[in-house]
Amino acid sequence: MPKTYVSGFGLSYERRGRGTPFVLLHGYPLDRSIWAPVARLLEERVDLILPDLRGFGESELPAGEATLADMAEDLAALLDHLKIRQAVLAGHSLGGYIAQVFARAHPERVLGLGLVASQSAADTPERRQGRFETAELVRQKGVAVVADSMPARLTPNLELQKQLRELILRQRPEGIVSALHALAGRPDCTPYLADYRFHVSVVHGLDDAMIPIERARELQAAVRQGYLVELKGVGHMPMMEAPRTTAEALTTLL
Repeated sequence: MPKTYVSGFGLSYERRGRGTPFVLLHGYPLDRSIWAPVARLLEERVDLILPDLRGFGESELPAGEATLADMAEDLAALLDHLKIRQAVLAGHSLGGYIAQVFARAHPERVLGLGLVASQSAADTPERRQGRFETAELVRQKGVAVVADSMPARLTPNLELQKQLRELILRQRPEGIVSALHALAGRPDCTPYLADYRFHVSVVHGLDDAMIPIERARELQAAVRQGYLVELKGVGHMPMMEAPRTTAEALTTLL
């Protein structure tokens, strides 16, 4: 896969299809491959850009602490490299947080915003502390700490749980630790939702064990132009559990 060097490190990405630029940002602790089922349904309609976030997949991890603002600027640099002025952004979980930070920093570059199994609120103090504790465990014991516990929380689908465990095990511990710290320090984007001038499409599973459906409903109610799809029997991975419905919901951003 091609790489572009942003802020001194290599950011890997995949590009496929043609049409309106459409960025798909993956969640923690995964990589761009989670979007494959949706990408197959969208690539004949849009110009898909699927990056691996810093420290995940084939992307490098620069030294030092990273914030979600840093990760949003990685995206801005990638779009500049591709000579793309404006794009639709869709993010899953962590990717959704990054997309919101990007939208606040560069609203003129956003054609539409898709939030898949994500939210706008910052972590509670308890959740923040839990992330720091998990990061320390990963430092001490490796990626298996997350790979063994997280898949069952990501989806009720047993076959998908196996796939996700293998995917998490392919990630680097340093990337997971960095992302956990960035997640713990993320800002509350709720006050800015009403300022969005673009359409927002929210996709959320009713069986999401990571982020309750109420957060998605609050998002949809807070934006000027919001569309919410609630998926029965779906957990935290709508793009893998219900790819066709997720793809259809995201095409409303066009």
